[in-house]
Amino acid sequence: MPGDLDAQLREMMDLPAETEWIEFKEAKTDYGFDKIGKYFSALSNEANLHGKPAGWLIFGVTDRPPRTIVDSHYRLTPPGLDRLKEEIAQHTNHRISFAAVHELMVEGKRVVMFQIPPAPRGVPTTWKGYAYGRNHESLEPLALYEIEAIRRQAPQDDWSAEVCESATFADLDPDAIAFAREKYKEKHRDLADEVDEWDDSTFLTEAKVCVQGRVTNAALILLGRSEAASLLSPAVAHIVWVLRDEGGDNVDYAHFGPPLILAVDRVFQKVRNLTVRHISGETLFPLEVTQYDPWVIREALHNCIAHQDYRQAARITVTERPGSLMFTNRGEFIPGTVLNVIERDMPPDRYRNPFLANAMVELNMIDTVGSGIRRMFRKQWDRNFPMPDYDLDEEGMVQVTIPGRVIDERYTRMLIEHKDLTLMDVIALDRVQKGYPIPKEERDLLRKKNLIEGRHPNLYVSEIVAAKTDTRADYIRNRSFDRAYFKDMVVEYLLAYHEAKRGEIENLLLDKVSDALNEEQKRRFIKDLLQEMRKEGTITTVGRTRGATWVLTPGTRDDA
Repeated sequence: MPGDLDAQLREMMDLPAETEWIEFKEAKTDYGFDKIGKYFSALSNEANLHGKPAGWLIFGVTDRPPRTIVDSHYRLTPPGLDRLKEEIAQHTNHRISFAAVHELMVEGKRVVMFQIPPAPRGVPTTWKGYAYGRNHESLEPLALYEIEAIRRQAPQDDWSAEVCESATFADLDPDAIAFAREKYKEKHRDLADEVDEWDDSTFLTEAKVCVQGRVTNAALILLGRSEAASLLSPAVAHIVWVLRDEGGDNVDYAHFGPPLILAVDRVFQKVRNLTVRHISGETLFPLEVTQYDPWVIREALHNCIAHQDYRQAARITVTERPGSLMFTNRGEFIPGTVLNVIERDMPPDRYRNPFLANAMVELNMIDTVGSGIRRMFRKQWDRNFPMPDYDLDEEGMVQVTIPGRVIDERYTRMLIEHKDLTLMDVIALDRVQKGYPIPKEERDLLRKKNLIEGRHPNLYVSEIVAAKTDTRADYIRNRSFDRAYFKDMVVEYLLAYHEAKRGEIENLLLDKVSDALNEEQKRRFIKDLLQEMRKEGTITTVGRTRGATWVLTPGTRDDA
């Protein structure tokens, strides 16, 4: 492979000028991350438009003929290039990243070759919501006619639209069809009278569930009889509800097969949507509300049905734990990140199962006019509950957890009382409360509004907010004391006992260091504090590193 890459690099270097799908950069020391992302979008789109198997961004080569190797030090030190693929994927619209990143030595000099996959058929690759392209050597927004050229490409095979040759209308559930008619009439009120006159074949074709009177995989998923599930094999259309206790042990479970249009309410009936006492934020008197909003439960489950990769032969799962519901479906999260969906507040560029998704729109199960995900977050906010958690870390799987209990009513009430906050502010603050990391730009924005304090990654809600919610004690515990306080404690200890091992100093300080830090972070804080005091000349060590003893530097506090 290195030899092949070397030959391929030489061929590209010999080209008379940069092509639209190849870009050379010297990148001797560093190169802007955002610029790399824009080139990723541009080269991906150009590779698509020119029918190339890949686009290439090459560091360590001069950009004009005759090209020479100049040696790139881009991300040469740890963690190097390891994180770059994931960092790029976080900002693309369909979460694609480099097909490969190749490092090779040519003439004793380092070259980095970024191999970029072409944009998927029908969907331009975007970077932070914008599609880029190349105009000769210039990096520019992708031209409108080029965007349309990609969008007009035939989409990838849609399994949900395929006709199941062995299925007939007798394999569809009559109750499910009747329910689908009512949902269709809710969506198309002007056709209500006419729908009642249609036979099943006409209705299902008009509702875009069947194709010219033939039963599709989508029809079997939504409307098929339970015994007809085998017609989808090896694909699986199945929902499992699992009830677990505080220890994570299974307490109860139930299975639901087609028709999934009816299974949604059956799953909902299984969920123990308990009544809880809850402060609304508008009054000091507690209200009684259910743990979960019914619309949110149905929306989360409908999304699982619409986006499940049925060919993986896996089940959709709904896991109920005390205080939360978790929905899991197979298949990557196509929009890339949840924040992209919420910020854009518009339908995704593509669906895994476009035929199925469109049928669910016609049957009033999902709505592509606005963002259902954004509405889920908004409903949780309106109810003063924590935000939904999307876990996209496991490749090829999406997990959505809906909290059913308030983490801290005082903080929740504060969020509602701050009418100047945006939904993005609330989501960021919610992540801070849960101890999750947030991007630098969000941290900077929250700091500017005086909503958070602390050093990344140990953030906590600021004193201004804490004072408004009567959590001053929590704030002080998280803030801890300043470094001078700890230094004085070390000095006083050494004045009294003359020397101390590292473990003795840790025992002295650990329970006083901020609760915002975990055990490892507290020990690192103490280690850094001692090193800082050594550099200041306050203390010094006697002996070797492992058995070193800390003592006061001669002359420190001679008056003691």
